[in-house]
Amino acid sequence: MALINSVLSWLMKKRFHQIQLFMKYPHEVQEELLKRLINSARDTEWGKKYDYKSIENYKDYVSRVPINDYEGLKPYINRLRKGEQNILWNSEIKLFAKSSGTTADKSKFIPVSQEALEECHYKAGKDMLSIYCNNYPDTLLFDGRGLAMGGSHRITEINNEIYYDGDLSALIVQNLPSWAEFIRVPKKSVALMDEWESKIEKMATSTINHNVTNILGVPSWTLLLLRRILEITGKNNLLEVWPNLEVFFHGGVNFAPYRKQFEELIPSMNMHYMETYSASEGFFGLQDSINNDDLLLMLDYGIFYEFLPMDKLGSDNPKALTLDEVELDCNYALIISTNGGLWRYLLGDTVKFASLNPYRIKITGRTKNFINAVGEELIVDNAVKALTIASNKCNAVISEFTAAPVYFKTGENAAHEWLIEFEKSPENIEYFAETFDNALKSLNSDYEAKRYHNMVLRPPIVIEVPHKTFYLWLKKKNKLGGQYKVPRLSNNRKYVDEILEMVN
Repeated sequence: MALINSVLSWLMKKRFHQIQLFMKYPHEVQEELLKRLINSARDTEWGKKYDYKSIENYKDYVSRVPINDYEGLKPYINRLRKGEQNILWNSEIKLFAKSSGTTADKSKFIPVSQEALEECHYKAGKDMLSIYCNNYPDTLLFDGRGLAMGGSHRITEINNEIYYDGDLSALIVQNLPSWAEFIRVPKKSVALMDEWESKIEKMATSTINHNVTNILGVPSWTLLLLRRILEITGKNNLLEVWPNLEVFFHGGVNFAPYRKQFEELIPSMNMHYMETYSASEGFFGLQDSINNDDLLLMLDYGIFYEFLPMDKLGSDNPKALTLDEVELDCNYALIISTNGGLWRYLLGDTVKFASLNPYRIKITGRTKNFINAVGEELIVDNAVKALTIASNKCNAVISEFTAAPVYFKTGENAAHEWLIEFEKSPENIEYFAETFDNALKSLNSDYEAKRYHNMVLRPPIVIEVPHKTFYLWLKKKNKLGGQYKVPRLSNNRKYVDEILEMVN
């Protein structure tokens, strides 16, 4: 295994030089990529509709092709799911990543081409390891196994052809090369189980006796598995089960609210955490620095990026910006064109640039996942930072949270109502709420203005809900699994009222 570790580490470091290339020439890489995408799709139904053959540059492209959301592409995707081909992309598409993003009632089915699978998702997995090996040259990562939290998938037969739809993680596991089975756990049959509670149990029992050196997953669901492993083994922490565990590759949700819980489960100064940024639509960013958690925007994955200033979202003919036009600390909605046939697709995520050389981003939230009841424009990034400040000051640990407005009533101003599940409760919930409120004021000037003398917004209403409340709520909605996330902020009270009704 030592030889295998040395060889694989060398190969991973070799790829790092290619990463440095797009960091040095970002605009040229993106410009060439757009030309390649357009040329590949020129003879598709979509390409003919927008006359891709005559597009010569970005200016032509944006003048022809409108910004699209899922609903705009849905008729084309539905035809792809029925077996038609050459509609949005020129190669055969038989894989569809089922995505919800939040607990929305309807699912999206994102087409995944072979190019997207290999040039984006698999390549990102290799790059994740390449960057890690470069940052930690003495790693023994490949001396053991990687534990990955996979999803579930469904098989459909159309005209004697097999099609798959399901969680992106399941599609990746289903199509991994056979050699990958030797470096990961659990085995494929367990990783693809569709009943989540049974899967957690099976994953726990089947991985305990392996030498796990790395874990990949969504923090909230990974915690469930790790706690179950400790219950089964009777151990005090994960290092007593896997003494060579050295890194957790995480993504899907902001890691800040979960960090303390992981540090308690894995009490080691040598444990590393590396953030990733992926979605069903593509893989976008990797944490490339040891010193901060900003995400390097990955520019050679078959994805062309545009950025729409959030104050232009919803306006007529909004002008999106290319990479060379963006500014630091401005909130942008992400627009992508991909080698899976998504054209000027409004992803639904919002980002800010933390660096322009190289291009590094922070995920700030969702285009529809914020509170703006009275003009306060509170985004997820504000909420997570403020909750982290309050937790640190009050020696508390948060498991999950969600929030929604309490709108104006006779004799009462508006407020924000926060439902919080604590792993470790604060001694004084009122002081926690006050500290949280002050932190929000320091992070968001619009919120601070609306809170002035309680004239528009009252102090936040913080309600502690019982342990496992959010888990039971997701279970009740049949939303267990890594693809489902607790919606952090909402302008309506649908989720908050459902949870309050359940716990009262």
